[in-house]
Amino acid sequence: MFWSAVGTVVTTYVLFPLFVLARARLHPRPHESAEITPSVTLIVAAHNEAADIGAKLENILALDYPADRLQVVIASDGSDDGTDEIVRRFARSGVQLLSLPRAGKAAALNAAAAVAEGEILVFSDANSIYAEDAVRALVKPFADPTVGGVAGDQRYVDDLASGPVSSGEQGYWDFDRVMKRAESCADNVISATGAIYAVRARLFGQVPEGVTDDFYTSTGVIAEGFRLVFAPNAVAFEPVARSANLEFGRKVRVMTRGLRAVLLRRALLNPRRHGLYSVQLFAHKVLRRVMVFPLAAIAVTSPLLWRRGVLYRTATLLQAGFYGLGGLGMMLSHRQVGRRKILMLPAFFCFVNAAAARATWNAVSGRRIDRWEPQRTVDPEAADERASKTVAAESADR
Repeated sequence: MFWSAVGTVVTTYVLFPLFVLARARLHPRPHESAEITPSVTLIVAAHNEAADIGAKLENILALDYPADRLQVVIASDGSDDGTDEIVRRFARSGVQLLSLPRAGKAAALNAAAAVAEGEILVFSDANSIYAEDAVRALVKPFADPTVGGVAGDQRYVDDLASGPVSSGEQGYWDFDRVMKRAESCADNVISATGAIYAVRARLFGQVPEGVTDDFYTSTGVIAEGFRLVFAPNAVAFEPVARSANLEFGRKVRVMTRGLRAVLLRRALLNPRRHGLYSVQLFAHKVLRRVMVFPLAAIAVTSPLLWRRGVLYRTATLLQAGFYGLGGLGMMLSHRQVGRRKILMLPAFFCFVNAAAARATWNAVSGRRIDRWEPQRTVDPEAADERASKTVAAESADR
């Protein structure tokens, strides 16, 4: 049991990433990219986003993309906090409001896609701030007829007051960015992030309730035989979570819905049809979600094997030290010392796996999360100011 669990952990966290990187270098599969301006419909599904939607629309209208080629649709999912009133102020600028009864994000996205006129559908979150040239960068790969979807690059705005969970999240996305580059270079990225991604309108399928819509929609293009690639210059910025409790709830929700989405897209797990992508999908979206169980098996069996040799004693002590640092990092999450990597990384690792365990239980027990209330703990004006500074810095760098 000990060695089976170790093998599972090492394969998932070490061997699989190395395989992806090696494959990208040894067997690249480039795709075309060109300066094109297809008609685009930018869709934002919003429920009670009054704190962010105004800044979001200002950001959209300031994008460097031909106004006559860009349709903006805001699907308001039963908002009752003034979101609709704010969106209506932008009607003269061409922003289209769909004021819908509360039915969930999937229904809102489906309604927005039904009125979309663009060849390309771009999806975004209400609190995501796009770099000025983000849409231009996002549509470039569609010059290749084999490309059906494009994943953009989500980046978190740095916040010196954030704790180890938020800092760990930023570190994770830095690693994920490297992996997405490699996956895209060799074939397909596993899926897109909801902050910024695009698909050909004719490949959009109805989003079912209880799934992560970005995963379900973006992987739909792969199911149809097209490529899903990564556009690293298509950048969206989001604020980091300031509350570990809110972030834990968000992760449980995303993972619960993600596991259901994988179940509905289980045909993609067939390597006979989808080749190595099926292996990548299984490793990333299934094994990582259930990794808490082999980790628990190692934690339980290594002390029982203490007398069998120094290797088991070393494993026991290393785990005790690692999880101890993780617990300490969470306890010191509101202090600067909690941002040190020696505490931050173990704390984030434990945090994510705890959320994954809860999500797995939800999936096994059949508990679905179809609707939720957005909860923002970051001051909107401060977040907008930080995002604007980051966008300006990125534009200057380019």
